[in-house]
Amino acid sequence: MWKKLSRRSFLSSTGLIMAGMSTRQNAANSREIQNPGSPASKRTKKIGIALGGGGAKGLAHILMLEALDELGVKPHLITGCSMGAVIGALYASGRSGSDIRHFIDNLVATKNETWPEALIHKDIIEWIKFIDPELGAGGLIDGENFIQYLHKEIQVTDFSELKIPLRIVAADFWKREQVILDQGKLLPAIKASMAFPGLFVPVKIGGRTLMDGGLVNPVPYDLLLGECNITIAVDVTGSIPVPADLQPSFFDSIFNSIHIMQETIITEKLKNRQPDIFMRPAINGIRMLEFYKAETIYRQTTPAKDDLKRALENLLS
Repeated sequence: MWKKLSRRSFLSSTGLIMAGMSTRQNAANSREIQNPGSPASKRTKKIGIALGGGGAKGLAHILMLEALDELGVKPHLITGCSMGAVIGALYASGRSGSDIRHFIDNLVATKNETWPEALIHKDIIEWIKFIDPELGAGGLIDGENFIQYLHKEIQVTDFSELKIPLRIVAADFWKREQVILDQGKLLPAIKASMAFPGLFVPVKIGGRTLMDGGLVNPVPYDLLLGECNITIAVDVTGSIPVPADLQPSFFDSIFNSIHIMQETIITEKLKNRQPDIFMRPAINGIRMLEFYKAETIYRQTTPAKDDLKRALENLLS
C-alpha cells in the first residue's frame, strides 16, 4: 500500500512543486500602467489579470505574464485560484514571467531527460521532502513542505509585503461558499487555494476549513470588475484526449469531474459579464499532474501569448 501511495504522492507533490516567479516598484506605483505611445497620448489605465486553476496546465500562466512584461505593463490587481494563486503570488512578489519560467525549468524534467535523470540533476532532497502522505486528514498530501519551499523563493509572508495587490480564492468546505483571501498571512492562503479535493489536505484559516478555489470560482475575473479599466481572464483548463475504450482511469475520473464542474461555472459566468480579454490557450493532452510536459505546455500556449499581446496593445492604443 505504501508503495502505491508514495508513487501517487510523489507524482502529486511534483505537480505541486511546479505550482501549481521584472523587478517591480513599490505597491502604489505598481497599480498604474502607462499606455505605450507618445508621451502626449499616454493615459493611465489599470489592468487586472485573473489566473485560473488547472494543475500542470497552469504553467501556461507564465507565458501570459511574459506577455505583460514584454509590453512593459504592470497589473493593478491580480486574482487567482489554485495553480493560478501560486503563479500569481510569485509574480506579485516581484518575480517576472521569465524568472518564473527559469524556476520551473530548474525543477522539472526537460524533453530530453527521464524522471530519474531529472531527479539526479535537480535538487533531489527538496523533491523527497514533498512526499508527505496524510491519509487521515482529508487528503493524500499535506502541502506544508511545498509551502515552505515556495516561501524561500518568494521571500514574502504577508499580503502587505507584495509589490502587486493579490486576491486569492478558496472554498469554504462546510459552508459551500467562496472565500476571498487578500490580507494576513500569504502562505496559508496559497495552501488553501490549491487544496484539491482528496489530494491535498484542507487548510484551516480563521475558523474555516478551506479547499481549492476552483470549486467555487475557477477563473476569478469578477473580482477585477469595477476596479480595473482592462480585465484579463486566463482559463487553462484545456482538454484531454478521449481514450479508445472511453473508460477513464481512476485519477482521470476525479480530475476531469472537477474540470467539468469548473467548465460549467465559467460558462455561466461568461453569460452574465465578460472580461475585456478572455484567453483560453489551446492546451491539449496534458493531465493535471503532468508538469514534466512544461515545454509542451509552453509551445501550445505561445499562440495565445501572441494573441494577448495584440489584444492588449489594441486596448491600450
